[in-house]
Amino acid sequence: MKKILTTILSFMVLFSCQTDEQYEDLNRDPKNPTQVDAEFLYNSATKSLFDQMTSTNVNRNIFRLLGQYWTETTYTDETNYDFTGRNIPENHWSEMYRDVLLDFKTAKELTTNPASVAQIEVLMIYTWQQLVDSFGDIPYTEALTEITLPKYDDAETIYLDLLNRLDAAIANLSGTGFTTADKIYGGDMVAWNKFANSLKLKLGIRLSDFNTSLSQSTVEAAYAAGVFTSNADNALLQYESATPNTNPLWVDLVQSNRTDFVPANTLVDVMNNLDDPRRMAYFDDNLGAGVYDGGVYGDNNTFGNYTHIAGYDDGLDLHDPTLPGVLMDFAEVSFYLAEAAHRTWSVGGTATQHYNNGITASFDYWGVPDVATYLANPNVAYATAAGDWRQKIGTQFWLAMYNRGFEGWTVWRKYDNPTFNLPAVTSNPVPTRYTYPVNEQNLNEANWSAASSAIGGDSQTTKLFWDMN
Repeated sequence: MKKILTTILSFMVLFSCQTDEQYEDLNRDPKNPTQVDAEFLYNSATKSLFDQMTSTNVNRNIFRLLGQYWTETTYTDETNYDFTGRNIPENHWSEMYRDVLLDFKTAKELTTNPASVAQIEVLMIYTWQQLVDSFGDIPYTEALTEITLPKYDDAETIYLDLLNRLDAAIANLSGTGFTTADKIYGGDMVAWNKFANSLKLKLGIRLSDFNTSLSQSTVEAAYAAGVFTSNADNALLQYESATPNTNPLWVDLVQSNRTDFVPANTLVDVMNNLDDPRRMAYFDDNLGAGVYDGGVYGDNNTFGNYTHIAGYDDGLDLHDPTLPGVLMDFAEVSFYLAEAAHRTWSVGGTATQHYNNGITASFDYWGVPDVATYLANPNVAYATAAGDWRQKIGTQFWLAMYNRGFEGWTVWRKYDNPTFNLPAVTSNPVPTRYTYPVNEQNLNEANWSAASSAIGGDSQTTKLFWDMN
């Protein structure tokens, strides 16, 4: 009986065994029968998306570990790339399909307002891209439907459809959509247009090594329409001081009263070599003023022997329950434009200018002064820093994504820089994707098998279609 119940629950968790009416029934109070409205579902899905991308709970999100920003102390399975012990891919998959995409889909069905639908679409497209960039081929056209065993769609084909959907959404980002329910921009459609075009830029630049002509046309169109131009444009969710609306980092680092993480030597060594002043924002000085020593990546690290994660007295603090969550920021956009400019595409500036904008945006966001001195450092300056453009942009892009583990891991996958460490215990190669959830192998075996063959094997080191280097 227990096995049967587990199987039924697994189907529900994935996305597809219940109809929309059945799903809505779960959100009705039988004592106060009212239909859940679009605003509630939109707000709930938005928070779930931010929470999942922000959390550092090893059962839900290990992107800060995959990006080698942090390493572990007591437990080292995740930094040695054991994905299955805690069902990490399955938890991420379920959260994004069930609590994000399904809620957004239902919210979209409950509103006829084109502007509100467009806001939902932008966040759904963000989520779909995140899933593709995590797994590769995924259920898409048959997902979120009554089909219990959905087929997997080709990742490249999904990208192309997302670009079409994004263009359609941008055309409707005007007038009045969600306002009080919109915790990102409060219904500001100018801001939403910048966010949507910046997301289009992101999709486009991912394709730069795979389909250069499509990448160029997409990037140039996004830039011409208007992308982020300062940190004031960042896509943020302001968390609150009381649970359950605190930043998930506060739950993981403070409320839990645990000491599971220290900064990884991968990050600390790069920053020490560059004499990077963001160290005072990213780390504590528990080892002495100006002394920073990262834990050995993938090893058992005694918490007291290494630099600690911290905030900056005059800037951001990763232990602050009200620290905003981030889906996209100006630093990220600037580094995309730096690559585009290097390729001589029309994006309104040189590679050096956009590269400097990205670094400056990071300094400003963290409240760290004197970026001019850092930019003048021969090991940082675009003209003189070591390596080719991939190394220059990749290294500084990665440093700027410190609090955005997924993007940091993706920078490494796309630019192959900086050099990552192999984990101390296993020396396993750094993953280039999440493996598919175990439940998919058990419950959707035929479609899982076909997808695995299509991408070259359900392996942690199988490269995504856009990862050409």
